[in-house]
Amino acid sequence: MAEEVAAVAEELRASFKAGKTRPAGWRAAQLRGLVRMIEEREEDISDALHADLAKPRMESYLHEISLAKAACTFALKELKNWMKPDKVPASITTFPSSAQIVSEPLGCVLVISAWNYPFLLSIDPVIGAIASGNAVVLKPSEIAPATSALFAKLLPEYVDNSCIKVVEGGVPETTALLDQKWDKIFYTGNGNVGRIVMTAAAKHLTPVALELGGKCPAIVDSDVDLQIAVKRLAVGKWGCNNGQACIAPDYVITTKSFAPELVASLKIVLERFYGQDPLQSEDLSRIVNSNHFYRLTNLIEDEKVSQKIVYGGQTDEKHLKIAPTVLVDVPLDTALMTGEIFGPFLPIVTVEKIEDSIEFINSRTKPLAAYLFTKKKKLQDEFVSNVTAGGMLVNDVALHVANPHLPFGGVGNSGIGSYHGKFSFDCFSHKKAVLIRGFGGEATARYPPYTTEKQKILRGLINGSFFALILALLGFPREKR
Repeated sequence: MAEEVAAVAEELRASFKAGKTRPAGWRAAQLRGLVRMIEEREEDISDALHADLAKPRMESYLHEISLAKAACTFALKELKNWMKPDKVPASITTFPSSAQIVSEPLGCVLVISAWNYPFLLSIDPVIGAIASGNAVVLKPSEIAPATSALFAKLLPEYVDNSCIKVVEGGVPETTALLDQKWDKIFYTGNGNVGRIVMTAAAKHLTPVALELGGKCPAIVDSDVDLQIAVKRLAVGKWGCNNGQACIAPDYVITTKSFAPELVASLKIVLERFYGQDPLQSEDLSRIVNSNHFYRLTNLIEDEKVSQKIVYGGQTDEKHLKIAPTVLVDVPLDTALMTGEIFGPFLPIVTVEKIEDSIEFINSRTKPLAAYLFTKKKKLQDEFVSNVTAGGMLVNDVALHVANPHLPFGGVGNSGIGSYHGKFSFDCFSHKKAVLIRGFGGEATARYPPYTTEKQKILRGLINGSFFALILALLGFPREKR
């Protein structure tokens, strides 16, 4: 395996060194190929997602297929502008000169994807890597085998296989890939594997982008339009892969007095969305595999947790289904409240005053996303100013990821680096500083031997003195010949 992976990396390095990936035409051709793949193979993609996660077809289209196509078309539209050098002001100390920032590809990059959105989270960073002019290896998640196999089959049909490759497999294949020297590694997944990736990258001083997760909070104030807020909260939790999403709300914070009303509204909405027997609903994804099913069921089998369930809790081991489950005031020292849930459980934490929720969030690790439902402008301003999170959204859930003008990424334990839109291009680019001068404007004061007169002129130049600039351009102080 190590030899095969080494051969793949070597072929990519040769292709990049030959300059195949740099021209705008090559980049655009690959992006158009991806658009064609998405359009022509939409049904195959949806079938794979259903095989891996029993993901509803509407959800597959809305949350993966349409977003992937939108990312491609946006990159195609903006590519020439992104590739143009950014002109920046030149300093008086280098007058006359011009200055610019040139975006250049990093080289050969590795993308290691996740299983929960196995199509989008694979193709989205690849789009950025291609747009930036890199050669790229995609390692899809083996936990979503149907989607992984689909990438291995389809990508060579639609893009340049000498520069864009898929390596399938599990831990041995990933380990072999991480042993190679890459110019950047982009990983989406959990923090434990993120640490392994970062450790491997450190051997080669390889930069990384880590898209991780965390416990994303959602504050619900008592002044909200409850019917709308609860629908948005529910679809952002259970309508996002049945809670198996890094940006799904992990827990809700509300006041003790408002919690009963919130719970009652959640019950009504969840029954309307998924019926009286949600385990039979075709609009809920299943848990990805038995390991994750048992991990989740163990969380609520804890007696301190199970007695806090106010809605749901049903499970179907045979079909790996778990119903939407709402809990109230689960002890904070339980596994449910200390680790990322990544499943269909939504605990509600109660506080005396809604303003206390900000301190509660900040007492924990920094989340990938944070949500607030309120009509209070003051609370909104405090939330935006005082809560640190990868991204945040007021009065809705998850939609911020659909705006290509916003960066998507974590902070602290929830990740390093960001992507989407221009941020994907920047993620896989080196920003090269370029200063260009002619042979005019020679300032003799910069050359030895240094004198008091030269020092005065140079100090004036550094401090932005126009008079010192004139003296320097005129050749003062005059050198003795």
